[in-house]
Amino acid sequence: MAEQILFLTELLGLKIYDLKRRVLGRVRDAALSPVVHPLRVDRYIIGGGSGYSWIAVRQDQIASISLDGIFLKDEQLTPFHSDEYHLRLVRDLLDQQIIDSQGRKVVRVNDVTFDIVREGDHDALHVLEVDIGLRSIFRRLVQGTMPRRAIRALQRRIPPNSIRWDLCNIVEPDPQRRLRLNISMAPLEKMHPADLADIVEDLSPEDREAIFEAIDPESAAEALSEMEPEVQAQILESLEAEVAADILEEMDPDEAADALNELHEETSDEILEEMEGEPKADVEELLEYDEDTAGGMMNTEYVALHELATVADALDALRQNQDLVDVVTTLFVTDLDGRLKAALPVARVFLARPATPLAELIVDAEVIKAKAGAKSRKVLELFDRYNILTLPVVDDEGRMAGVVTADDVISVLRRK
Repeated sequence: MAEQILFLTELLGLKIYDLKRRVLGRVRDAALSPVVHPLRVDRYIIGGGSGYSWIAVRQDQIASISLDGIFLKDEQLTPFHSDEYHLRLVRDLLDQQIIDSQGRKVVRVNDVTFDIVREGDHDALHVLEVDIGLRSIFRRLVQGTMPRRAIRALQRRIPPNSIRWDLCNIVEPDPQRRLRLNISMAPLEKMHPADLADIVEDLSPEDREAIFEAIDPESAAEALSEMEPEVQAQILESLEAEVAADILEEMDPDEAADALNELHEETSDEILEEMEGEPKADVEELLEYDEDTAGGMMNTEYVALHELATVADALDALRQNQDLVDVVTTLFVTDLDGRLKAALPVARVFLARPATPLAELIVDAEVIKAKAGAKSRKVLELFDRYNILTLPVVDDEGRMAGVVTADDVISVLRRK
């Protein structure tokens, strides 16, 4: 089994023989062409001594590959020319940071493991794993100082640490090259936002920008919401205003407003100008409030019904706001002028008959609420004293302006 695999460190420097068993040169790099085959090495880049140009060997020109060398079956070789559709393993992968989508972390590539596969009348190398542990470091340190098979025997004492190739995400800043290399962001988009946020925070500013430009706006918004304010600001300021606006439109309005408050005024204005429709209106409304008040903390996404509504009306309102179903715990009852009259737990509404007027479900007419201008300290005190999950915020005339949720409170506490 050991002879059926080959490491990149072993491939580098491996001699290439022509049909008469003469040495043509040594391997200097190898390249995948992901749009052609996601695993197979497509080109071997070889070079001779000083002053020699590099030569490209196609994968179908090779007869056999082993620790003893690479033997050709076709000698019609051509000079090597760089190709943007190629992922070169030494230049683009070795010693670079990649994302382990299963372990949900950023790792450094120390080596690559290939599977030697027989394809018809010739051998081919398929990328099997990326090596990140001490074994691969040892292999690189001693490569060239002793025979390759001796190194393999010695490394057995060190536990392997590797990641399957299909679980690796390469970070490529150039969007055009991402397309050419067929790099998919789907594994990152499927991650929990908190995990993706932790990963992005470990990357360089350039790589952070690359990730947020490549993933869909909804995933980007959810991850951005999990980050510290200063990191949010760094990312948003690095993006084009249009891209940043698309992301903020997917965030809760209060979180989007908080993020814009962290930016330079000029940058914030540029992004806000690119935002559209209801998200823009909601964010602009929230930006009018001081950040350290209930108005600055609140979210404008809530469900309110007038006091003449029935349970059936409430259920219909929830159906029309399906994106809020997972977070809404309370429905608010107002008079016909929008003044807050009562708060109803969603569970109580679900248990009542559809024809029941909401007014009949009101048990406590006194509603715990805060005015939009109330300081954040007062809001925190109300949450602590009454052990509530949602706090309605009203204007000076008692009309509903928004709600502060437990998540909003946690965000404030985290910033402090």
